[in-house]
Amino acid sequence: MVRKWNKLQSALLGDYRIFKLRQDTSRSPRTNKTHDFYVLEACDWINVIPLTPEGMVVFIHQYRHGIEAVTLEIPGGMVDDTDLSPADSARRELLEETGYMAEEFVHIGTVAPNPAFLNNRCHSFLALGARKVQAAQLDGAEDIVVEERPLSEVPTLIKNGRITHALVIAAFHFLHLYQSQHPL
Repeated sequence: MVRKWNKLQSALLGDYRIFKLRQDTSRSPRTNKTHDFYVLEACDWINVIPLTPEGMVVFIHQYRHGIEAVTLEIPGGMVDDTDLSPADSARRELLEETGYMAEEFVHIGTVAPNPAFLNNRCHSFLALGARKVQAAQLDGAEDIVVEERPLSEVPTLIKNGRITHALVIAAFHFLHLYQSQHPL
């Protein structure tokens, strides 16, 4: 049986606005040897699958500096300290990034993005009845173009490598599981 490791010490190595880097020294319960591990501390994230009454998904095109490419994604972002809940973050991010609001937000799943070195979770929401109500309110570091695509195209967009963001794919998997119990 795998057991929890005993953390002997922890030190903050750096604070980089969207995450902190920490070094933990832990002891293996199996070998009794100590090892250093590096953890990125990040706030929780959210993803939103906005679905219009006509069955269209509201996607965003966004440049991603990590892979130096424009990606096709759904709205998402960080759960801010001022947000009351991940659902509030989902509402805020949807409006800011797209100018859309939705009638109902349904939590469809949560994942640990990479538990090997990240300490956060990503919460996925389905936003039903999404409608454009205003212009997007982008911050200075965002360049986003909004596009509606039929929900029926999503499997092909994933299969053909058009959607590559792992957390977006996880959100659509949660949507698929949700749809098996709650047909849209």
